[in-house]
Amino acid sequence: MKTLFMRIFKINFIIQFIFMMTLQQTFAADKVNFNDNWKFQREISPVSINETEVLKANFDDSKWESVKLPHTTNIEPLPVNDQWQGIAWYRKQFQLDKTLTDKKIIIELEAAMNYSQVWVNGQLIKEHQGGYLPVVFDITSVAKFDAPNTIVVRLDNTDNEVTGPKPLKRLDFNMYGGLYRNAWLISKNKVHITHPILENKVAGGGIFVTYPEASKEKAVVNIKTHIRNANDRSSDVKVVHELVRNNKVIKKSKASKLTLAKGQDQTNEVSLEIKKPLLWSVDSPNLYKLVTKIYDKNQLVDQEETTIGIRRMEFKGTKFFMNGEEQFMRGVNRHQEYPYVGYALSDNAQVRDAIKIKNAGFDFVRLSHYPHSPSFMHACDSLGLVVLDAILGWQYYNETEAFRNQMFNASRDLVRRDRNHACVMAWEVSLNETKNMPLEFREKLSAIAHEEYPGDQCFTAGWMAEGWDIFLQARQHKIMHKDTGITEKPYAVSEYGDWEYYSNNAGLNQDKMPKSERYETSSRQARAFGEARLLNQAYNVQEAFNDNKTTSAFADSYWVMYDYTRGYHKDLELSGLMDIYRIPKFAYYFYQSQRPVSEQYPAMVKLATYWQEDSPLDLKVYSNCEEVALYLNDQLIETKKPTKDKISEHLEFPPITFNLKQFTAGTLKAVGKINGKVVTEDMVRTPGKAVKIEVALDKSGVEVSGNQNDIVFVYLKVVDANGTVVEKFNEKMDVQLTGDIELMNNQEIKAEAGIGTAVIRVNSLDKNIDIKATSKNGLEGTLQLLK
Repeated sequence: MKTLFMRIFKINFIIQFIFMMTLQQTFAADKVNFNDNWKFQREISPVSINETEVLKANFDDSKWESVKLPHTTNIEPLPVNDQWQGIAWYRKQFQLDKTLTDKKIIIELEAAMNYSQVWVNGQLIKEHQGGYLPVVFDITSVAKFDAPNTIVVRLDNTDNEVTGPKPLKRLDFNMYGGLYRNAWLISKNKVHITHPILENKVAGGGIFVTYPEASKEKAVVNIKTHIRNANDRSSDVKVVHELVRNNKVIKKSKASKLTLAKGQDQTNEVSLEIKKPLLWSVDSPNLYKLVTKIYDKNQLVDQEETTIGIRRMEFKGTKFFMNGEEQFMRGVNRHQEYPYVGYALSDNAQVRDAIKIKNAGFDFVRLSHYPHSPSFMHACDSLGLVVLDAILGWQYYNETEAFRNQMFNASRDLVRRDRNHACVMAWEVSLNETKNMPLEFREKLSAIAHEEYPGDQCFTAGWMAEGWDIFLQARQHKIMHKDTGITEKPYAVSEYGDWEYYSNNAGLNQDKMPKSERYETSSRQARAFGEARLLNQAYNVQEAFNDNKTTSAFADSYWVMYDYTRGYHKDLELSGLMDIYRIPKFAYYFYQSQRPVSEQYPAMVKLATYWQEDSPLDLKVYSNCEEVALYLNDQLIETKKPTKDKISEHLEFPPITFNLKQFTAGTLKAVGKINGKVVTEDMVRTPGKAVKIEVALDKSGVEVSGNQNDIVFVYLKVVDANGTVVEKFNEKMDVQLTGDIELMNNQEIKAEAGIGTAVIRVNSLDKNIDIKATSKNGLEGTLQLLK
């Protein structure tokens, strides 16, 4: 039986994806995880950290909290509009093996919110502005090999005029604190492939892969490798590339030979010609592994593996083409936060988010409004999700030199971090919804991206018509300004479906409605608000998506995939297709229904009802089938084909409405047919008396891990004797955990529309884990994870 809960499509490339996630985008054998054994302390009055003392090797941090990364500075309630801001300290002692004595030692923090200072062995090594891009530093000159090393990180996530955006009390999302992504310890031989962020070289550093030519018949893979010789002698270097698929080398370059004088660096450029390549696309996200080997006097001294996808993207006028085929990119926006833990997601959690987006029927995701995790980017590569990659920005511009330079530097680092990802379509080097950006500033941002990614495969995007290659405009702005886009350049609807149905002045006459009616008919609907309001959201989504097709847009992105917290507001932002716990609303199934049946997307049908006494009798069914038959208690009510009206004239699969005369308790069944044959069905039963709690893990195709601080949703479904969720159950539930596992909820767990959610962190799977849920009226349920 399919439930309201989650329908995970059996997409073929998920299997490939899970396999590919064993690879880092730029993995090297000398790159090891640095997440364990940190100490943590917030500066909260009367606690004050003496900087001089904390930097000493013998500082007593035994009273500090022991933590593992990813980590957040504060577990926040839900909702939160007074998120903790302040100074936080991280401290770690680590031993370097004596075999690393002659190596170059680098540490990379994938993210550190927001202004960071880093000391190693008492020496200030790095200061960094910005909380979303890597903080990378070379510790070779201060590293010890005969005693423990000490790293101290001071983080400040208070409002920042240099990084922006505007102060949290006026910001419409939260910027949570902490070392909230992975950390890495990297060791390199004296002759080595450089780190693109650390090297700070325009369009250089590290490995840079482009595709001057890519078709089904032939592809040219261009590889630039930046090599540095830190020896006190010259080195005779050889560079070899191997292109691997399914563990088989399909192409190998001839060895490039070069001589590097001591201290010299050089970029080696090679092109591989591939016959009949497997191209990367949204439907077939084929990936290759590029293995780059560096030899010094015939000895292998460095090796990196880069996951790549061969593809070409281009615009012809306002139309978008991938590998020569025109495509309309159906997309959604995403904020990266989870409840309670903020940004401190495990890699698995990032992956599960990407899978949900793909399963919803999207092939495009706009990263709002900052760079997202490397693990999320890897997932998009593997799933065929095209990405609009963005720097941090939201309704804030500061004309100071420090702010402008920060935006310029962030744009460079964004391209350097993500340039080898197959999923990246364009770079949103723009400050979202910021009206006072000067034209010269906009043009400079765009020029920087083109400098960092030369050639014809770099596209920039921005919120104003002039300055970038692609014009981004939210639908509410189109309605207000009567502007369907700039016809001479590509146009994407960056946001739609929310604000134009909510605000007082978006042009759809909300200001003439009573406020209560405006709220009820908006797209901001919690699952607890009931069926009628969830159907209003789905209606808005359908109308807006249909309207986008009347513009010159080549892409759109609904606002937003998941509900999220708002920095300044006491309530959650509720326009998500899924709630903040990733439980779908009816509108989620509308998007699923807009995908034609294919190998990736099977036939689907969804009854948008709980079928209880107060359920709407105009029954909506979402399906991608040719016709749908509706049964009530095994009696055929009617068979219908989708028909178009004013809000569905541009849809391939309009929703089907069955007009029922009265409510009769029992079982509704919708049967989807293609060519007269039954291909799928959905069933909904009238809920009965609650009898138990079903406890389920949200794996979304990715097994729970015990070695990465895995964050997992545990759904507590209150069900009747038939297993039907009792939607009207909204009482408190208690959770007891056994094993190396923690509950992240810092407030009571209460069922919403019959489902409560516990957010758990799995520290290890060294022993069995038991999860038990109970309610005060005697309901209970259990789940066990075996080690």
